[in-house]
Amino acid sequence: MVATHTASLTALRQTSTARVDAALNALFDEHAVVPRLDAAMRHGLLVGGKRLRPLLVYLAGRALGARDSDLDAPAAAIELIHAYSLIHDDLPAMDDDDLRRGQPTVHIAYDEATAILAGDALQTLAFEVLARTTHPRLGSLVMTLATASGRAGMVAGQALDLAAVGGHPDVDALAHMHAHKTGALIVAAVRLGGLIAVDDADPRLEALTRYARAIGLAFQIHDDVLDVTGDTATLGKTSGADAARAKPTYPSLLGLDGAQHKAQTLIDEAIAALAPLGEQAAPLAELAHYMIERDH
Repeated sequence: MVATHTASLTALRQTSTARVDAALNALFDEHAVVPRLDAAMRHGLLVGGKRLRPLLVYLAGRALGARDSDLDAPAAAIELIHAYSLIHDDLPAMDDDDLRRGQPTVHIAYDEATAILAGDALQTLAFEVLARTTHPRLGSLVMTLATASGRAGMVAGQALDLAAVGGHPDVDALAHMHAHKTGALIVAAVRLGGLIAVDDADPRLEALTRYARAIGLAFQIHDDVLDVTGDTATLGKTSGADAARAKPTYPSLLGLDGAQHKAQTLIDEAIAALAPLGEQAAPLAELAHYMIERDH
């Protein structure tokens, strides 16, 4: 497949990563109450990462006319939630992973109890960051993030994932699980960006939501493909881990070619959903292609 992510998308990624990393770094200083806890939080948050969810916040917000300065807080908040989820997913009681983003996972670099506390602290810090803003739709922003990350969203997806190990779900059940575990935060990212610019009733927000649902599932399918085709050094995490744990995946249900075709179909749907936004959504369309062309 020929990569379609351009120099312009690369520049946008670099700009948004620099912005959100500056916002995240500013949350930490030398006066931490428990320095070891802060160090573990920083390890899980600031060591590597694609920063795709913050990028979605920025691109969705810009497509509807929001200023970057108003998007910094929701971009930081979504990355804090994502980082907390990875720390907890990697724990021995969950996926029991030793490697994340090419580095030891937090419970390996520190210890299990510190990893749990670091995840807890990152989760609550996300809402602290949002609460510091004075945006007129703050309630909608908080509700969006809370719903996506909790028992009806990401946490539900992780519970479904754990329950599916060793089982034989069909494609619909797998899509349902990933819509919560991975898709919920991706949908939240675009909605957070959109809500900075427009209210809930704006039809363009629903168009962004359809886009996000499609790329969210495509992203997960491609992750499943990379677990089969990628190598540990490039992925930054152990390749073949899903098969080793008997976890159901799209390649295991559809075959490798079938999974890749399904991902491409979803990207086509995502780009079609962007039509009401016109040329302002071009970077989001480029990002959709990147979702299934990345090598990690």
